[in-house]
Amino acid sequence: MEKLTINTFNKTRYSDQELEEFKRLIQQKIAAAKEELDVLMGSLRGGNPNGTDDTGGVYSTLEDGAATLEKETVHQMAARQKKFIVDLEAALQRIGNKTYGICRVTGKLIQKERLMAVPHTTLSMEAKLRQN
Repeated sequence: MEKLTINTFNKTRYSDQELEEFKRLIQQKIAAAKEELDVLMGSLRGGNPNGTDDTGGVYSTLEDGAATLEKETVHQMAARQKKFIVDLEAALQRIGNKTYGICRVTGKLIQKERLMAVPHTTLSMEAKLRQN
C-alpha cells in the first residue's frame, strides 16, 4: 500500500529531472533580471545622460519635467524587476522542497508550457482564469 502512495505522489509533481530543467531556466532568468536591474540602478545613479547643457528658460523646465518622469518610470521598472527576482527566487525554493509546479489554488500540476513561459507562476491557467 505504501508503494501506491509513492506512485500517486509522483503523478502529482514534476520529476527531479524536470525540476532540474526548471531550475536551470529560472537561474538563467534570475541572472538576466539582475543584469537588467543593475542597468536600471546605474541609470538612476548617473546624472543627465545628455550632459549638463542648460538651455535655460522654458526648455529647462520642460527638460526637468521629462527627466523627473523618466526617473519615476525607471524607479517603477526597477521595483518590478526586484519583485520579479524575488518571485523567481521563491520558485527556486519551491523546486528545493519539490512543490514547484503545483497550483496553489487547485492543487493540480501546472502545465509545463506555462511554467516554461512564466516560471515563477503559482497558478494554473484554470485558476488564473477563475481569478479574472
